Amino acid sequence: MSPDVIKQDFESALVKHISFKARLRSFLYGNSNSEGPLRDPDQCGLGKWITTRREGAYAHIPEMKELDQQHRLIHQQANNLMDMHLGGRRDEALAGFKDVQERADHITRLLQTIENKLRIAEA
Repeated sequence: MSPDVIKQDFESALVKHISFKARLRSFLYGNSNSEGPLRDPDQCGLGKWITTRREGAYAHIPEMKELDQQHRLIHQQANNLMDMHLGGRRDEALAGFKDVQERADHITRLLQTIENKLRIAEA
């Protein structure tokens, strides 16, 4: 896999990740009622990306397992915040978004680490 293909693949993963955060924020501010991909890590774009790469081209990268675990944990956090929001605890849900952001930053760093390892291996 060429470095350009790797770069494009990880840019697409990052866009999916950023989209998740934006949709969750929108939900918590009351601008969206769509719950499916926010609640289910296997339905969201990044979850699908992780599944296909973890079992395929990137299976040999140890950080893929941690990426999958962190991705599932961020969805658990999202579920908790969405439940708070739906239960009328909107301020508490919004305050909890900072914890999601911290995990999201960790996921971004994992994506960067995996991409760098793949690009070095291809160089």
